Amino acid sequence: MPVNRTEAAGGGGASTSAATAASSSPPPDSSGLLDYGYARSCSAMLKLAQMVSLLIGFICIKNSVWTDYSAYSYYEIVTMCDLIMIFIFYLVYVFRIYRTLSCISWPLAELLHYLIGTALLLIASIVAASKSYSSGGLIAGATFGFLATFLCALSIWLSYKVSCVTQSTDAAV
Repeated sequence: MPVNRTEAAGGGGASTSAATAASSSPPPDSSGLLDYGYARSCSAMLKLAQMVSLLIGFICIKNSVWTDYSAYSYYEIVTMCDLIMIFIFYLVYVFRIYRTLSCISWPLAELLHYLIGTALLLIASIVAASKSYSSGGLIAGATFGFLATFLCALSIWLSYKVSCVTQSTDAAV
C-alpha cells in the first residue's frame, strides 16, 4: 500500500500530488472484465502458441490426401479436443472465470488436462508421422503435432512447478 506524504506548504507539491494520484487509483489487475496481466504473461503466450500449432497441424492433415483414415481422423479429433480445451482454459484465466467458479481447482484441472492431452497428442503425432508415406502435408501436420506436444509438455512442467512445488514449500514453512 503506497504511503501518502504531506509536506509543508510551498515545498514538494509535485511529489504530494503524484503520491495522492498513485494511492487513489485502483490496482490495474483488480478491476475490469479482462485480465490484461494474464493476457501478456508467459503462460498465456504459451497457450496461444499451442493453439496456433494445433490449428496449423489440423489444417495440414485436413487438406492432405490420406492414406489411412483411422490414423488421421484420430489425429484430427485429438488436435481439435486439445485446441478447444486450451482455448477454454485461456478464456477462464483471461475473463477471470476462476473467481466465479471457485468450486473447481483450476490449476489441478489444467495439470490433468495437459497430462492426458499431451499423452494423446504424442500418440497421435507418432501415428500420423508413421503413416505419412512421404506426403508433405501429412509430414507437416505431424511435425506441428510434435511441436504442440513439446509446448504442452512445457506447460505440464510449468503447471507442476506452480501448483505442486509452491504448495510443498508453503507447507514446509
